[in-house]
Amino acid sequence: MNKEELLEVMASKASITKKQAGEALDAVIDGITDSLKKGKAVALTGFGTFQTSKRAARDGRNPATGAKLKIPAMTVARFKAGKGLKDAVR
Repeated sequence: MNKEELLEVMASKASITKKQAGEALDAVIDGITDSLKKGKAVALTGFGTFQTSKRAARDGRNPATGAKLKIPAMTVARFKAGKGLKDAVR
């Protein structure tokens, strides 16, 4: 499912226009992104939790050339599915 298909589902289930669904989805994504930028987790009960995690620097290898390279330390976004979501996809 892509964003356009998700907007159609949101609009039909909430009885709103696709434009309103798009604005709502953008607001949710912006809210999650802003919270993660601040290092705060976002927990949606029954769905899951978005949080950040530190990844240490490590050595890597270019798959095309085999040359060694350094991969810098970074902060990455993580998602852990909640019980409701896990049960729904079983």
